[in-house]
Amino acid sequence: MKDKVVATAHDAVSDIPSGASLAVGGFGLCGIPDTLIAALADGEATDLEVFSNNCGVDGQGLGVLLGAGRIRRVTASYVGENKEFARQYLSGELEVELTPQGTLAERLRAGGAGIPAFYTPAGVGTPIGDGGLPWRYDAQGNVTVASPPKEVREFNGKRYVLEESIVADFALVHAEVGDTHGNLVFNKTAMNFNPLAAMAGRVTIAEVERLVEPGELDPAQVHLPGVFVQRIVDAGPQDKRIEKRTVRQEGA
Repeated sequence: MKDKVVATAHDAVSDIPSGASLAVGGFGLCGIPDTLIAALADGEATDLEVFSNNCGVDGQGLGVLLGAGRIRRVTASYVGENKEFARQYLSGELEVELTPQGTLAERLRAGGAGIPAFYTPAGVGTPIGDGGLPWRYDAQGNVTVASPPKEVREFNGKRYVLEESIVADFALVHAEVGDTHGNLVFNKTAMNFNPLAAMAGRVTIAEVERLVEPGELDPAQVHLPGVFVQRIVDAGPQDKRIEKRTVRQEGA
């Protein structure tokens, strides 16, 4: 099997061009490929299209690329913790496709499995299925691009909406452990969207906190097989950040 190790994160993302589409793992600030994102931010690529659960927070995660004006379009299920995201969306600088979280997860998984589309009950009878969901505004707050209606079919007396799968040019993911063949193990909640994003990328780049040799991982403990990973970078231990710190008041 091929050794997939790349020396640095900058080398790993150096061929990502402007206009590329990216599937990015993580949920909030948990399991985000922050080293790869930082390396991409150091480059010249812009006009990016991103598929991710959310777009980080202001100044962290994908929020770094967003704040630098490098993202053109985002498909996500949650945007609530990023003020710059909301500002760009409402001012017409950013196109946003909001989609139910489970639907987004399945669109990524289906893309990796070679399934072009699937039917789901999520969104039937709402703007998700009927169309009209604002994707882009202009500077005056008028909707300039709205979502189109989707095909709806009935199965066993219940209606379902057709959703197309996602295949991205590149995928950026974070794992706790990986071997040089690209087999990955994720840590607890970092399982979130990382395996799904990895499956959806034509070229998947994984940063790992610990890189091991083939045979050191128990095959039964591997969460994502190396067949889905083309490049792997030893990024070292990740700085774990808290998105929203909540503490008990003294004496409460």
